[in-house]
Amino acid sequence: MTPSSPPPLPSAVFICISFLALVISPSAALTCSSQKFTENQVYSNCLDLPYLSSYLHFSYNSSNTTLSIAFIATPSKSGGWIAWAINPKATGMAGSQSLVGYKNSTTGSAQVHTFDVSSYSSIVAKDLSFEVWDKTAESRSDGSLAIFAKIKVPADLAASGKINQVWQVGPSVGTDGRLVPHVYAGNNLQSKGTLDLKSGQSSTSSGGDDRLKKKNIHGILNAVSWGILFPLGAMIARYIRTFESADPAWFYLHAFCQVSAYAIGVAGWGTGLKLGSESPGITYSTHRNIGIALFVLATVQIFALFIRPKKDHKYRFYWNVYHHSFGYAILILGIFNVFKGINILKPEDKWKTAYMIVIIALGGISLLLEAITWVVVLKRKSRKSTKPYDGYNNGQS
Repeated sequence: MTPSSPPPLPSAVFICISFLALVISPSAALTCSSQKFTENQVYSNCLDLPYLSSYLHFSYNSSNTTLSIAFIATPSKSGGWIAWAINPKATGMAGSQSLVGYKNSTTGSAQVHTFDVSSYSSIVAKDLSFEVWDKTAESRSDGSLAIFAKIKVPADLAASGKINQVWQVGPSVGTDGRLVPHVYAGNNLQSKGTLDLKSGQSSTSSGGDDRLKKKNIHGILNAVSWGILFPLGAMIARYIRTFESADPAWFYLHAFCQVSAYAIGVAGWGTGLKLGSESPGITYSTHRNIGIALFVLATVQIFALFIRPKKDHKYRFYWNVYHHSFGYAILILGIFNVFKGINILKPEDKWKTAYMIVIIALGGISLLLEAITWVVVLKRKSRKSTKPYDGYNNGQS
């Protein structure tokens, strides 16, 4: 072969394949079909699950209703756990019968245990409601874990040919074997679906998307009401009323903002109650209690419109104290609880940044109007104190 001659065909093919292997991202090439096991287990079906970078290999024998599975996932943190479960009655994690794999903290070997997740607050290591055998686990070179098991599918599920599957990853395992909870947001709430044992296909449950939509609606309603409209209404009452030409327009603007904020806030509060009733094991006590307090305070505040004494009434002073105290309490608690909600919902950073910009803008405008208000009030007092007395004011006829 001369120096100018092309390489033989096999060498050229090898060079091309090597180049493609270098430029293709490993993550893009990683699918369930490329995964191998140390014991060379073979399954008739495999699925790239849509969330949490997880994979399921399985075979189903309909004659004896036996399901053989291999579930692969990477814990959310080093030393964490992975889980794959069947929920016989519902589509979520609550009520599921779960296989959980993690590394033994002493030996470092992977192991698998069964957990009955009767509710989000009750996760107990115990035998499952159906028969499970050949449970093993292995650590993989890429940091992931694999769970292997054979399951006797319950008769009612075998008859339908479909099961509700749930999968999950968590950060760590306590020394007593208790699982440290996973994140209650994003993909961790959507990792569930229906597995068709006959066709080998999986459909993702829309429940996670619906729940996330409800959370977003809850957050938007409350951010607009308690977090924006109520502060805006308070600013109108404090600053615009200073200008005599704005009377009584300021009062109607103030009432419109507060009544609108109350109506939207009640809707947001209602969606929060609904979300809470659908997730009895997930409780954000501080956020919930502040929400209840806001609803009570705002309801009492709305009644202030109907019991407002006239300006010269002897009880007007006490009404002012009550009205202002409740108003500022709602203002502070509302903004604080909006930030609590943002931290719970964990939206993209741009949403938190946008709300912070709105609050900073309202705060800056308030400082400017505060200064203008004091200037107007002091000038008004100065004019009254220097006004010359006429004969009538001196008591003379």
